[in-house]
Amino acid sequence: MTERPFFQKILMFAVPVTLTGLLQIVYNTADTVVVGRFAGKTALAAVGSTGSMIGLIVNLFTGLSMGAGVLTARMIGAKDKEGTRRSVKTAMCLSVLCGFLIAGIGIPLSPLLLRWMQAPTDTIDLSTLYVRIYFMGAPGSMIFNFGAAVIRATGDTRRPLRYLAASGFVNIALNLFSVVVLRWGVAGVAIATISSQYLTAVLAVRYLLKTKLDVRLDLGFFRLSKYELREILRIGVPAGLQNALFSISNVIIQSNVNAFGSDAMAGISAGSNYDSYIYTATNGFAQAAMTFISQNVGAKKKAHLRRIWLISVASAAVAAITLQTLGWIFRAGIVSLFSTDPAVIAVGSQRMALIMPFFVFCCLLDVTCGAVRGLGRSFQIMLVSLFGACGLRLIWVFFFLPMRRTLPFLYVSYPLSWGITFLIAAGLFWYLTRVDYAVFPRAEEAKEDCSIG
Repeated sequence: MTERPFFQKILMFAVPVTLTGLLQIVYNTADTVVVGRFAGKTALAAVGSTGSMIGLIVNLFTGLSMGAGVLTARMIGAKDKEGTRRSVKTAMCLSVLCGFLIAGIGIPLSPLLLRWMQAPTDTIDLSTLYVRIYFMGAPGSMIFNFGAAVIRATGDTRRPLRYLAASGFVNIALNLFSVVVLRWGVAGVAIATISSQYLTAVLAVRYLLKTKLDVRLDLGFFRLSKYELREILRIGVPAGLQNALFSISNVIIQSNVNAFGSDAMAGISAGSNYDSYIYTATNGFAQAAMTFISQNVGAKKKAHLRRIWLISVASAAVAAITLQTLGWIFRAGIVSLFSTDPAVIAVGSQRMALIMPFFVFCCLLDVTCGAVRGLGRSFQIMLVSLFGACGLRLIWVFFFLPMRRTLPFLYVSYPLSWGITFLIAAGLFWYLTRVDYAVFPRAEEAKEDCSIG
């Protein structure tokens, strides 16, 4: 990752990451399709309306896995074998703690959060059931996310893809069996999802225990090394808060959508599924930018940083523009995959018509955030997101939306915030890579191996 040429290497890294993410989206889409087709419109609205709330809690902790990946890649780039081993031990210990903390927060608080989001009375019971079961799988989800971040830091992006492919068959098969045969509805979908999450966790841990690379995990892994924990938190906490800021703004927008009724909820749930495909198809380049830049920071090769960002941004733009064009053309057909209700199709198609032409800015922002995070400057990019992703949307919802309370006017907040935030983030990256001390601090901290627990 620290030697030119970069384009082919970035592509080889990004494609498996993209396919991994797409498999995860396929699982979620399978949930939505099975529920919408076999459990009805109310069940579809119940599952769809929980995405923002789940994302708010889970994404706050998933950012820590990004910190683990950045730190591990930096240690690998610096050829610090002992530091790499301590990073992996700390990361996997943290994953277990985060998983149980998410479950402890999400299970008891889900009814309160759903009421706060103004979930309609005809869906709140089903939504609560789905969310509570989903959060029971949080430990498995966190262990896999941290484990996959560590594996990708070595340059191996194919292994997590294989693990998700295996769990995908389990997820879809259990979906069909529990909903179509057993008639468990949203509970069956949730059970299928957490079963697949625990399977990926087992596969990731099994590999880390058996590998001969520096990221090998020994049986005494449950320990936190002080320096590595501090670095993971320094990078990961702002990344998690940034993810949470996006989720908070989405929760606020979702609460406004909920006020339009279950048809709007179901239509937007169906239409927004395609957004996830585009974002995931380009997120591989964001992960590549973060990992490649982090390794080059560790190797102290500043001249490579901007080139890696430009290649990643250009590649993401090509993929995003291609997919958003297809989405705009076939929007009605895409929404009809999830529901045959005319009202639901109309709402979903209208949203896609307005959002698709501008979705590329969301993808470019994601790549640039990954690049800045790879520099180790996670706090700065969090501040940019605080202003752009969250601040602008709040201003739009609370000051402009009341003037014209319609769904199309609500959608405008997305492209507006994406475009402005991307320009600010790109300027920040360019500045940081121009100033030497912003990338390579003058004095490195001592890496004492102090352990906790």
